[in-house]
Amino acid sequence: MSFFSTRGGCCVTASQAILQGLAPDGGLFVPAMFPQVSGEKIGKLCGLGYQERAVYVLKLFLEDYSIPEIEADVAAAYGEDRFNDPAVAPLKKLDDGTYVLELFHGPTLAFKDIALQLLPHLVRRAAEKNGETREVSILVATSGDTGKAALEGFRDVAGTSCTVFYPLDGVSDIQKLQMVTTGGNNTHVIAVKGNFDDAQTGVKELFSSAEFNEKIHQTGRVLSSANSINFGRLVPQVVYYFSAYADLVNSGAVRAGDPVNFCVPTGNFGNILAGYYARNMGLPVNKLICASNRNNVLTDFFHQGIYSTHRTFFKTISPSMDILVSSNLERLLYESADRDGGLIATWMRQLKECGSFSVGDQRREWMGSVFWGDCADDKDTRAEIRNRFDQNHYLFDPHTAVAGHVLREYRKATNDRTPTVIVSTASPYKFAADVLASLTGEAGTGDPFSAGEELEKLTGVPMPEQVRRLRELPVRHRRECEKNAMGEAVLAELA
Repeated sequence: MSFFSTRGGCCVTASQAILQGLAPDGGLFVPAMFPQVSGEKIGKLCGLGYQERAVYVLKLFLEDYSIPEIEADVAAAYGEDRFNDPAVAPLKKLDDGTYVLELFHGPTLAFKDIALQLLPHLVRRAAEKNGETREVSILVATSGDTGKAALEGFRDVAGTSCTVFYPLDGVSDIQKLQMVTTGGNNTHVIAVKGNFDDAQTGVKELFSSAEFNEKIHQTGRVLSSANSINFGRLVPQVVYYFSAYADLVNSGAVRAGDPVNFCVPTGNFGNILAGYYARNMGLPVNKLICASNRNNVLTDFFHQGIYSTHRTFFKTISPSMDILVSSNLERLLYESADRDGGLIATWMRQLKECGSFSVGDQRREWMGSVFWGDCADDKDTRAEIRNRFDQNHYLFDPHTAVAGHVLREYRKATNDRTPTVIVSTASPYKFAADVLASLTGEAGTGDPFSAGEELEKLTGVPMPEQVRRLRELPVRHRRECEKNAMGEAVLAELA
């Protein structure tokens, strides 16, 4: 399997795509084709556990990794010592026709663990396969969850280091504590004085800067990424769509071959894009429902065909979705443009220089046949947390609640009763104060640990040990930087 840049550049192997992270022309690596999974093969996945399902899907894309290598890496990533549920990504029924795919049972309590427990193993093997003896220096921009998941995944992995940038005032208290208390001899955390888009743009510019790359090379390192721009982040996420469908079949919720919907809260578009890839591979997906918060740039894009960042940036109670530049949308645009890299390069240049681009009505309608977009503000989100707990005694975090609200609106608008899986992205205890306030209607305490204890008493839902232990951990990372000084901050950390 070869991989191409979305902007028409180089052709590389899977391991080269994973090692490089971002293409030299600034594009994202995409597979040359979508391997097909027949209905018969999907049926066979129903009889397998999560690890075996993962091996099956991964081997279709990672052709220069041997099956024993993939099996070993999957076993290391998804062992019982890493995930607190043997199903890894369990599926729970909410009501007739509505299910929740829980992706928060990993070490950092967020869906990013599914990919970032595996990626370090894939990166290490990629370096070996390509004769790379320098340290692989991972750069990450995070809106809250990717950072800690990357730090935990790469912590003390030989031959690597991991530097995470997060927006100084743009993550929850628990998310920040998870990052700044991270141990390990190869982890670095830097607060950027700006929002997530500033951090993400800064990381991309560092990758494309010949001067910065040369400085990194002089330190005996080579750059790579753990953001979802790296295909090694995306492909493990494809697995859980197949796994969720297999679990639906096993439970009798659907018959093999029946269509299902997935409703996905997303800001950077990687999570829902993985569902689109699964659909292209043959998974019976009817609709991918794209749920945004008040930063509804994706909602407007799917309705209008115009992507515009000329809008106010809002800080919300679902901070991991506070994003205006959705990097992974570029991979969908590539498919909508019939894989015309030149056109993608033009659109991305327009976005950078003018803040917007338009795909036209024909491509908008094509995307609308697969995707449906809507959004929820904080009031909607709080109401959904409260309503879902009252109706089903199920506790949503603020991001999953965005998806819950959007699903209700989708069903009102379309009367579509296709069985639907809500993709749940984080533990509610990562946002305990806001979840508690949503249930009680009161502002409550500003201390996340006190809020967590109150939430536990109120709901009977146990607080994860990962949160409980945070209170005792020392802060190890205190560096801050301006958004135009990220390169200097990296070099200072690595010195």
